Amino acid sequence: MSADPFSEEEAGGREATRGGIQSLDMALQVLQALARMPQPATLSELARRCDMPPSKVHRYLASFINAGLVGQRHRSGRYELGRGAVELGIAAMGRLDIVNSAADRLEEIVDATGAAVLLAVWGNQGPVVVRWHRHASFVVTSLGLGTTLPLLNSATGRIFMAFGERRMMAARIEEEVARAAKLKLSWPDLTPKLRSVEALCAKLRQAGYAAVDGRFIPGLNAISAPVLNWQGEAEAAITITSGDRGLVDPRSPALSLLRGICAELSTHGASS
Repeated sequence: MSADPFSEEEAGGREATRGGIQSLDMALQVLQALARMPQPATLSELARRCDMPPSKVHRYLASFINAGLVGQRHRSGRYELGRGAVELGIAAMGRLDIVNSAADRLEEIVDATGAAVLLAVWGNQGPVVVRWHRHASFVVTSLGLGTTLPLLNSATGRIFMAFGERRMMAARIEEEVARAAKLKLSWPDLTPKLRSVEALCAKLRQAGYAAVDGRFIPGLNAISAPVLNWQGEAEAAITITSGDRGLVDPRSPALSLLRGICAELSTHGASS
């Protein structure tokens, strides 16, 4: 018998199902389940989520690992999306109209401010960085393409939290609040309670932007503004990051430029 998890013997044949291949459909169920899990998963967790025997899930995972779509942590043995899957996701997000519309403006912001600029859109686990433009003097951070940003304590995340479609991100907000409460975390303007989140979101919507300073992440300051669709919801967020504390001043030229560009993109670049 072939060891190939997509072989006829193992997967019950390559019969067409709605124009597809049954074994491939089943394998992709495993990959989709892994993508939707908030943390790296064990084999048994994935098997339960997919309602498949662990032995079958393991063979699918082995093929995905060989293709670079899945990775396995050496110490825990847990599975997570691999670099290949991240690259596919970034490529798909990069083809969104709003990403293409905003891309040219990012360099304009970098040149005008001397700071690093990123563009994020909503992914399956939160805001995902799909464009990242650095200046020669950029602050060294762990940010990079494919990074998923937190909602509660990042300027980008706060934009989606305040301006995003709430039903789409409610579970993520509740998860971060619960984790922060368990760890007894708090921030200068936020406690890990849903009513505190709602109060902050109201302030952010009134201000039209979000800012975090070095009290949130030492040495890093950031301002972010939304690119809105016709319903007034965030399609994307553009964020400027710098080691300069003056960046978060409400009167800063960088903030004025950022808000102006996002307003223009909201009118002309967001999808309807």
